[in-house]
Amino acid sequence: MYYLSAPLFFPPVFEANPRGILAIGGDLSPERLQLAYKSGIFPWFEEGEPIIWWSPNPRMVLFLDELIVSKSMRNILNRNIFKVTFNLNFRAVISNCQKIKRDGQNGTWITNNMIEAYCKLNELGIAKSVEVWQDNQLVGGLYGIDLGNIFCGESMFSTVSNASKVAFVALVNQLKTANYDLLDCQVYNSHLESLGCREIDREEFMSILNVFKK
Repeated sequence: MYYLSAPLFFPPVFEANPRGILAIGGDLSPERLQLAYKSGIFPWFEEGEPIIWWSPNPRMVLFLDELIVSKSMRNILNRNIFKVTFNLNFRAVISNCQKIKRDGQNGTWITNNMIEAYCKLNELGIAKSVEVWQDNQLVGGLYGIDLGNIFCGESMFSTVSNASKVAFVALVNQLKTANYDLLDCQVYNSHLESLGCREIDREEFMSILNVFKK
């Protein structure tokens, strides 16, 4: 287990423990966050905890051509119930992601410091959002880190049924149009699996990431 201090450094990801924890400490500066994501690492911790840096094995990803859009979701998309925008109100999206309660979680891992750190990345054009609107109200969305050919999804929210799925599908379609090859979803959950995401070995993920970095 590595304890980070002021120097901008991360250990190799293969030194993560079996849970995927690689290091503790450091800060949420734009420089460290950019280095983390480019190195296959992301922060994940709750209020009151030190910053915990993860590189899980296996890694949950979506190869864009494997997106699953159900018949019912196609019907919703075709009816134009929602309006989708990109990077229009990042702060509102991440703030809603913080507020939405999730099953199995007592609190949120999106602390106020995390919000400010990712809003700085948004100002730098690195963190981006998708917004879903209904009757001019923000009802869903997601945000993540844009590495150029990989988009690292961080969190999504929905206040009405299907809004987060609409955001997810819209993001994937945009990434495909822009010739991205991968959507990083970090860790497994059944909702992501239903959309076509699957787990791959960390070694494979790092190989893809390193190719895209060149």
